[in-house]
Amino acid sequence: MTDQTARPVAPDTPPAACDDPVPTRPLGEVRDWPRSFADRLTAPLPGVKGMSRLAREHSIRPNAEGLRHIDRLPYAPAPLPPVPAGTACVTWAGHASWIIRTGGLTVLTDPVWSRRILGTPARITPVGVPWEDLPVIDAVVISHNHYDHLDAPTLRRLPRHTPLFVPAGLGPWCRRRGFRTVTELDWWESARLDGVRFDFVPAHHWSRRTLTDTCRSLWGGWIIGGPDTGGRIYFAGDTGYGHWFTEIGRRHPGIDLALLPIGAYEPRWWLRDVHTDPEEAVRAYEDLGARAMAPMHWATFVLSAEPVHEPLTRLRTAWQRAGHPRDLLWDLPIGGSRLLAPG
Repeated sequence: MTDQTARPVAPDTPPAACDDPVPTRPLGEVRDWPRSFADRLTAPLPGVKGMSRLAREHSIRPNAEGLRHIDRLPYAPAPLPPVPAGTACVTWAGHASWIIRTGGLTVLTDPVWSRRILGTPARITPVGVPWEDLPVIDAVVISHNHYDHLDAPTLRRLPRHTPLFVPAGLGPWCRRRGFRTVTELDWWESARLDGVRFDFVPAHHWSRRTLTDTCRSLWGGWIIGGPDTGGRIYFAGDTGYGHWFTEIGRRHPGIDLALLPIGAYEPRWWLRDVHTDPEEAVRAYEDLGARAMAPMHWATFVLSAEPVHEPLTRLRTAWQRAGHPRDLLWDLPIGGSRLLAPG
């Protein structure tokens, strides 16, 4: 893949700040979408030459040294703490799965409680919160349809009345599995559930579930809540680095916490366009104008070639070099929680 992340591509939606009176979409609305969202790509998809090079270099997984001390990855499961009124709480279950409690709701992001996902070795750390210890789930947000973010076995555990917030084009997949309140959003659109706002924002990524559905559904991140629900939380989903972070920060000023991916980045020539490395995650945090950052998308599945401990080490170094206060880097262990109050 080549680096073309400077080229903005956006739907025909006029710029608007989050405080503008942008109407929210109805919950469960069934909508018509284009057959493809390939025009939203900010970099070309990998071709045969790139995949051949990847196989030739044997750079799909870490070497034996890179896999050492998996048992020392940060894993510290603990009971979910109470959430006082006027605050929110985030708990990292692993990879891109978070338990966000805000505005009286419990929201799961990209929930993957399975031990295995298609095409990848079994998870190297357990889930941070056992399924049976979860409170009632009020909503789920999905960033895109890749198997490490959209896990059908996990979704089957949910009651079918659970509201799902998903990217444009992903609704039919969810409805075929019996979910009755599926809200599909385009970039820069929003919806509300019991007073909590869900805004869908762009990402530098792509989508594919099978060999024949490339870019048939959209991809992106979510901004959940706001000052009246304990804080504005940005869940980036899966993304490379690029211009969208600055635009998200402009349209949604006052992000209190950015949940940003820091893993699955090597080799860079292959993954640069779709996965931020730790240094790019710090730049994204700065572009967003967020108050605090919590890293994710590492220490759970072995998806790429970097050593398993490297993402956090590099993140901490980049954070310190940038001069950001240490207490604003929420490098939680898997299973760890932290309370958020609006700034």
